[in-house]
Amino acid sequence: MRIDLHTHSTASDGTDSPAELVRKAAAAGLDVVALTDHDTTRGHAEAVAALPEGLTLVTGAELSCRIDGISMHMLAYLFDPEEPALLAERELVRDDRVPRARAMVARLNELGVPVTWEQVARIAGDGSVGRPHVASALVELGVVPTVGDAFSADWLADGGRAFVEKHETDPFEAIRLIKGAGGVVVFAHPAAAKRGRTVPDTVIADLAAAGLDGIEVDHMDHDADTRVRLAATAKELGLLVTGSSDYHGSRKTCVLGEYTTDPEVYGEITRRAHGAFPVPGAGGA
Repeated sequence: MRIDLHTHSTASDGTDSPAELVRKAAAAGLDVVALTDHDTTRGHAEAVAALPEGLTLVTGAELSCRIDGISMHMLAYLFDPEEPALLAERELVRDDRVPRARAMVARLNELGVPVTWEQVARIAGDGSVGRPHVASALVELGVVPTVGDAFSADWLADGGRAFVEKHETDPFEAIRLIKGAGGVVVFAHPAAAKRGRTVPDTVIADLAAAGLDGIEVDHMDHDADTRVRLAATAKELGLLVTGSSDYHGSRKTCVLGEYTTDPEVYGEITRRAHGAFPVPGAGGA
């Protein structure tokens, strides 16, 4: 059983539509895929409608959080998308994305980069605009060779010359809200140092005490030694260990199913959740 619990579509910063994503997931031999767009559940209905027979969809979202100036992401699985408190917080985060992206465009202009808001908006389409869309604009202009190269101190990394902060949820509040909506919470790529500063293990321990369910250990941004260390941390704290591709379509080099989650861990996630249920495919369009 092959399970990928972290993917993105055009509902946020991926390049595949939700329908395309689930079809590709089935073609890649996955049995279970989670759609976890940034701060939104807007792609879920399309994914469900197109879900191929033999593939199960886990509905979710990746919530933008920050603690002590450090950006971090929380993967929320199988929560009630209409629960008022969590919905209000997601909307607050999402609504801040446009002014933030406009401010990054302005900073890039000050640095001599001729990027425009119209270019970024075109790249984002109907998705929740974010740094990857600005990064793609830099690639189009030939400023950097790849989207990943835009996430540097010179450009869009945390604290970089064109970086602009946005509203992000306190991770302890995120855990409370997700749990209140019946969901399960996993800390995404907790040691992805190339993205910026990461939180120490003491913070992970505090999050575990507050109800964190697991940490994403097997991820493209974690080398072998890091994965061993994180697995040991998870065992010590009694946290679930997940593995995922963090697929973004053509915007990143990772492929669907590059890292996967153990079926027993997936089973535990579904047992803990009571806000929503996995959706089995019935041969969607």
